[in-house]
Amino acid sequence: MFKRFSESLIMKMILSGGIILLLSVMFWTSFNVVFFKKNVTENVMSDIAMLSDTVLLSLHYAMMLDSKEDIKEDINNISKQREIKSIRIYNKKGRIVFSNKPEEVNAIVDLKTPSCWTCHQYDPIPATMSLAQRSRMRAVDGEKSISIMTPITNSMGCAPGPCHIHSTDERLLGLLEMEVSTEKKSAMILTFEQSNITIAMIVFIATFAALFIYAYNFIFKPIRKLIAATKGIGAGKEFEVIELDQTDEIGALSDAFNMMGRQVQEKHNELREQKEEYRDLFHNVPCLVSVVDLNFKVIRHNKAYEEHFGKPAGRHCYQINKDRDQKCVECPVERTFFDLTSHMSEESGLSKNGDPIHWIVYTSPIKNRSGKIIAAMEMMLDITPRKKLEERLAISEERYHAIFDSIPGAVFVLDANTLEILNCNDHVAEIYGYSSTEILGKPFTELFREDEKSDYSHLVTIKKEIGPCTQLTKFNKQLYVMMRISPAQFLDNKALIVTCSDVTKKLEAEQQLIQASKMTTLGEMASGVAHELNQPLAILKTISNLLMRKVSRGQVVDPEILNEMAEGIDSHVDRASKIIEHMREFGRKSDLRTMPVQVNDVLTRGFEFFSQQLRVRNIDVVWDLDDNLPLIMADSNRLEQVVINLLINARDAIEDHWEKSCPLSKDKKVYLTTYHTRTRVIIDICDTGGGIPETIQDKLFDPFFTTKDVGKGTGLGLSISYGIVQDYKGTIQASSKEGAGACFTIAFPREDIDGKSISE
Repeated sequence: MFKRFSESLIMKMILSGGIILLLSVMFWTSFNVVFFKKNVTENVMSDIAMLSDTVLLSLHYAMMLDSKEDIKEDINNISKQREIKSIRIYNKKGRIVFSNKPEEVNAIVDLKTPSCWTCHQYDPIPATMSLAQRSRMRAVDGEKSISIMTPITNSMGCAPGPCHIHSTDERLLGLLEMEVSTEKKSAMILTFEQSNITIAMIVFIATFAALFIYAYNFIFKPIRKLIAATKGIGAGKEFEVIELDQTDEIGALSDAFNMMGRQVQEKHNELREQKEEYRDLFHNVPCLVSVVDLNFKVIRHNKAYEEHFGKPAGRHCYQINKDRDQKCVECPVERTFFDLTSHMSEESGLSKNGDPIHWIVYTSPIKNRSGKIIAAMEMMLDITPRKKLEERLAISEERYHAIFDSIPGAVFVLDANTLEILNCNDHVAEIYGYSSTEILGKPFTELFREDEKSDYSHLVTIKKEIGPCTQLTKFNKQLYVMMRISPAQFLDNKALIVTCSDVTKKLEAEQQLIQASKMTTLGEMASGVAHELNQPLAILKTISNLLMRKVSRGQVVDPEILNEMAEGIDSHVDRASKIIEHMREFGRKSDLRTMPVQVNDVLTRGFEFFSQQLRVRNIDVVWDLDDNLPLIMADSNRLEQVVINLLINARDAIEDHWEKSCPLSKDKKVYLTTYHTRTRVIIDICDTGGGIPETIQDKLFDPFFTTKDVGKGTGLGLSISYGIVQDYKGTIQASSKEGAGACFTIAFPREDIDGKSISE
């Protein structure tokens, strides 16, 4: 404790300040005492010297008269003063001639004594000497005194006298020694010394005490608080602000310390939070973390590691993770110890319950401050669920391939942007003749006809279903397919899965039925068509007869009449050609091409082809067409077949209903109406016939179902019409109100500007 106190700053400050103060006070006191003593001594000596001169002056007259009695008397009188101890007159031989002490008269003083040797050490003896050289201090029985030698010189009035024996050349005749006591002055000096020492001690003690109190209160105590606060911060205690009512450097230091303490506290709190955070991260991180020393012992681990493998209990990592007795042959930790870098590997082992476990391990070196490796950290990601998932995925992939290849239709996986064929099933080879190596990587549009590639390259990306459409096999054979398109992901890219069903045989059968229906329709319309053709032929016959008569008679035909006849021939030939062309187009097989179609045009063409059938039966047609009708995607030839089939049914229904009651009735009408909604284009074909009984409305579109007499209908017209409408994503419905005829409503999805179908 004493050592600690002696080594403290305040002790050093007080001791150093006290010593300096003590030395200063001692120096100041000594200087005052010495100066005062010297000043008093010099004053005393000066007074004695002046007194000696006064004595010499008082004895001068008696000496001039050589009156020894007077000299003796004067010396005795003068020596009666208390401070004057002795007055002596020496001759130049050193003999005491006069003295206030009779016993000393005629005594000879040794010239080697200090008082005499001061002058007699010189040859010749100097006539004058300084007061200090002539003065001598001594103490006899403790009594101090000062004696001064005053030279008695030869004077002008002394040498010629008859009584004197010295010559005029002698300068020094003798000495006057006056010894004066300095007891009073010594006492005064002693008193002064004591007073100065006392004052110096008081000043020293007061100053030292003030210095100590100030240093203790304003330096030591604040420093002790700062030290205690510093130790508290170092020990991790909560920082407390030091309040010092000082504006000096210590106060500034306290403010700086408080600011530093708050910053240190904040940093300490941050470090503590980070430490807690790192501890929580270490223990709660979802991966398995362990620290392995150079002997492969697990010295630290987190909760996840313990949950998987149990407590290490000082065992080696290979014993814990893999239940081995020796280190693994391929050990990432060992490689980290060797090259001081991170390594990764996939490992398998057993959990604490003995269950198989798989993980990916990352190793990282741990070094001390000198950079020497002391351990390695293992960070293990449990991939056991992933391994199990991979196994299930492999099984699922095998199942997927089995299903993918067993789908009866051709399945293509296309790149959504380029339509490149990325994958296909085995049925592609059966249907198209291409092997997988031949077709993979090719654009899907290569399977379409050249003139349709651009259309289908756009439709495939926007449609969900397309068909029936025409495609080509490897051997350039044409087939019809129905395509269903679904978006998907394939190898992290957007893809389209296209399923193509070969409907060639189905469509060929349908086409045969449709063609048979067309032939039946053409047969039914033969008389009407013949009548249509007879009109222009009759006119042509009349014109030709007229020309023949004119020619046979040699008559000149008027140019205007000839021009009118030529125009008539041209227009009626065009009319006949148009009828024949329409019959040819209607009678040919459709190529099943889908394109934008205006429904109003289809209704007009169908009516023109069938108008004679209605006209001869006095059936009127009421038109209500929407001039702004949007387009639909279909085949106009097939839609015309639907229109003619419905017109035939309307004709027959009106004829059956009005034949018996009123054959010439003006109520025999067919209504043709078109309109559209936001998503659909709608056609209504209604008649004023007998209507459709509610009991058979559900069977109208069944194949071979007919309400006509035997030999008058095949039962395929509505069924074929239903199939055609369905092919183009449309709907057809039959309805009949009480007391009204039949009404067929056909609705198709409308096509927008980009060719995309607008759905509800």
